[in-house]
Amino acid sequence: MQSAAWRRHLLYHHLSPSTSAAIAAFRSASQTGLTPQGLAGADGARYISSVRAPAVKGSGHLVRKGTGGRSSVSGIVATVFGATGFLGRYLVQQLAKMGSQVLVPFRGSEDSHRHLKVMGDLGQIVPMKYHPRDVDSIKAVMAKSNVVVNLIGREYETRNYSFEDVNHHMAAQLAMIAKEHGGIMRFIQVSCLGASPSSESRMLRTKAAGEESVLKEFPEATIMRPATMIGTEDRILNRWAQFAKNWGFLPLVNGGSSKIQPVYVIDVAAAIVNSLKDDGTSMGKTYELGGPEIYTVHELAELMYETIREWPRYVNVPLPVARAIASPREMLLNKVPFPLPTPSIFNLDQINAFSVDNLVSEDALTFEDLSIMPQKLKGYPVEYLVSYRKGGPSFGSTVSEKMRSSEM
Repeated sequence: MQSAAWRRHLLYHHLSPSTSAAIAAFRSASQTGLTPQGLAGADGARYISSVRAPAVKGSGHLVRKGTGGRSSVSGIVATVFGATGFLGRYLVQQLAKMGSQVLVPFRGSEDSHRHLKVMGDLGQIVPMKYHPRDVDSIKAVMAKSNVVVNLIGREYETRNYSFEDVNHHMAAQLAMIAKEHGGIMRFIQVSCLGASPSSESRMLRTKAAGEESVLKEFPEATIMRPATMIGTEDRILNRWAQFAKNWGFLPLVNGGSSKIQPVYVIDVAAAIVNSLKDDGTSMGKTYELGGPEIYTVHELAELMYETIREWPRYVNVPLPVARAIASPREMLLNKVPFPLPTPSIFNLDQINAFSVDNLVSEDALTFEDLSIMPQKLKGYPVEYLVSYRKGGPSFGSTVSEKMRSSEM
């Protein structure tokens, strides 16, 4: 014991004068019970935080400090439900590259989140096992967060999870738990463009019910309504290209005459991040996120065929016939003792959703209100479809090579 004390004595006396003074100040503070503000001497000022809590919880800029890189500290600790999905990977990437810590709740295999780990600095992407029907596990993944983003959604039903379960009840439960938490400053609910209680689509009706329940439990929540999202892992152009390659044609309901406003998935992720960066102006508001161009379903299919370099062949399927083809799965879903195949082209709910135009409302808040200019689809956003070319990615010329720079 004496030798250890003697070594500490020698080490203390060999320190620089400034370091010794700082140590002495801390010893004095611990003995006298001084607060950190009591250290405001020559060296004490640097130990005092300049961060001030906002007067109203959630108002003020949430991003408090940092240079913006992945090794900085943004001040955001976000729990992203649905992070392993299509939009989730792009949102996690944008949050992580600005120095945020992202908690990734997952209920699948240990490999479901593997691709997300490399998006942030060491220890910044934290996978956590949970179950959406286990309240305690949900509270555990929210415990250290100040931001919650709900990306959970499904465009078809399964035996275990209905539209009401996924799009409505889970959203309401997350909002209730976030409100009870007391430290959640921002809650982002990602819905769908066209969500309405009067929609023919059950998915859109339950999305509207989910929005209403979230705002009832968490009035400061921000609602995002993205249009049909396009990207490398999307569930529309990929499915069309696979069907066209396998069968040599593409069925279009009612000739593909309905109008939609597809949006690049990266722009939607950027909109969510920008809403977290503002001074609280986005709280309690609803944003409709549609792309800069309006397409009919037929025109979007033409863009797909042009990119994969296949001759376009279509089969016009009247709406009643399409519903009849897709209905057996819905009728048998809970009546057979085994899982049914996942619907692809003939998804009854998607058929109903695409039976009417789905465009951004004239008076809605949009990308422009979040300081974002969404990208056009022609060019880079659909270049991933080159993998479906029969002669390989170099077969023919890409869309972007045929376009002038002014059209990009």
